[in-house]
Amino acid sequence: MRLFKGASQGVLFLSALAGALKFDIQAHPGAESLSKERCIRNFVARDTLVVVTATSSGSKGDGMVLNMHIKDAVGNDYGKPRDMAGETRVAFTSHADSAFDVCFENILNSKTPVMNPSRHIELDIDIGADAKDWSAIQAGEKLKPTEVELRRIEEVMGGVVKELEYLRHREVKLRDTNESTNERVKWFAIGTMGMLVALGAWQIIYLRAFFRAKHLI
Repeated sequence: MRLFKGASQGVLFLSALAGALKFDIQAHPGAESLSKERCIRNFVARDTLVVVTATSSGSKGDGMVLNMHIKDAVGNDYGKPRDMAGETRVAFTSHADSAFDVCFENILNSKTPVMNPSRHIELDIDIGADAKDWSAIQAGEKLKPTEVELRRIEEVMGGVVKELEYLRHREVKLRDTNESTNERVKWFAIGTMGMLVALGAWQIIYLRAFFRAKHLI
């Protein structure tokens, strides 16, 4: 897990979530809260089920308004729960191979002073096979525990294969781009050398004609 801090926004990049992520977010008045929002970023492949579960402290009407916004890097919005308190769950299926952000803003709207204006948040992000309710699947299909575990492992392996296929596709695109760039650089260099040779030959011819006109050679 790495933490990247900017001038206006902190972003947590998560490679994997073994358990819930816990953090505090301070409340700020009005538009100032937008510059103090906290975002958690993860990558997801297209058509993958994602379940975001956020549990926050406090209660509605305590002088703070906690909002959450789930979006990806290509402009898709997956949910905007407002004035959260307690447990909030958002499930969605990704529309693109892209990183997605789960952002929180805590707005201070009390007209009276609030002691320690902050909310404690526990965030859990489940992706792919981990996002499915296997207990409900077991009950609905009347599966044995071993069968459920095998199904879950099959889903996990399918997700790994899908991710590897995506990485292979990206590697092919990057290789093609690299080869195309090398080809363009090669022809640009050849063209530049040809222009320099032609310019040098023209200079020699011009100078010879100039010196002959002046009867210097």
